[in-house]
Amino acid sequence: MKPPPGGLTAYEAAGARYERQPYNRSGRSGLKLPAVSLGLWHNFGDDRPVATSRAILRKAFDLGVTHFDLANNYGVPYGSAEANFGTIFQQDFLRYRDELIVSTKAGYDMWPGPYGEWGSRKYVLASLEQSLKRMRLDYVDIFYSHRPDPDTPLEETMGALDHAVRSGKALYAGVSNYSPEQTAQAARIMRELGTPLLIHQPSYSMVNRHIEGGLLDTLEQEGMGCIVYSPLQQGLLTDRYLKGVPDDSRAATSRFLSEEQVNRELAGGLNKIAEQRGQSLAQMALSWALRDPRVTSVLIGASSTAQLEANVAMVDGPPFTDDELAAIDELTGPASSANR
Repeated sequence: MKPPPGGLTAYEAAGARYERQPYNRSGRSGLKLPAVSLGLWHNFGDDRPVATSRAILRKAFDLGVTHFDLANNYGVPYGSAEANFGTIFQQDFLRYRDELIVSTKAGYDMWPGPYGEWGSRKYVLASLEQSLKRMRLDYVDIFYSHRPDPDTPLEETMGALDHAVRSGKALYAGVSNYSPEQTAQAARIMRELGTPLLIHQPSYSMVNRHIEGGLLDTLEQEGMGCIVYSPLQQGLLTDRYLKGVPDDSRAATSRFLSEEQVNRELAGGLNKIAEQRGQSLAQMALSWALRDPRVTSVLIGASSTAQLEANVAMVDGPPFTDDELAAIDELTGPASSANR
């Protein structure tokens, strides 16, 4: 086999990759997802070394992470995360295709003009075609409507998802960032079309508990799974900010997080609970997000294999006691929408 570029040798997946990670059924479907999935929102664009991205993807699969989550506009520039993933996939993962779940999304701005974002049939299906070309895949396992469109009828957007599945270019359909009411309506439309919605992808963390205000109940009623993004609140629920805001941190450099959002007192209080559990703050935050059986999987990012390994190790953590959950509630407030 020709050695892949990027400074790493040809890849052979770890034989024990399925011995550690638990796999949870997505709602009432037949599909199981790993408790920890890998999101490629950050760290996989052209602004990052491809060798680092390849090493992270390899390590993830070796640890039993079978789900890689993307979107059309992930990476710097837009689309580069999918393109880089496609290159790495062809080199390292092609023979493991049937062991992997690959997802992508359409909804946010991707190209200029009136057909380059939101939820029209034209945009959604064109975006899927472009994503498949960038990733060099025949199909994705899950295709999402990334956000609801206030101006396009929901029937049109869901009809596009239904078409994607019926055409064989996606195996399952999902939604992201939809309200409980929008989710219920979308699920009804998709049932009538004959392509049930598989899953919802909302934000959720110990300091962003909005889905406890009705969405989780709706997903349970509709038989849908739930995979949550930003369970570490863009790094706020890690030890990164316990002593301040580093110059190279996301709070100091990213438009998605500001220094004003860093709450050292809250993070310090949560970190004390984590230490008593024998976990890092990040590990506890991931364990906490999965405490509700309606949450199928947590999406994590990773900038290094060491960070990835440390976060996936949360699967070895102890179950929460009632006292621990009460202490966390006292600090974060149940159903809080802070930092949403």
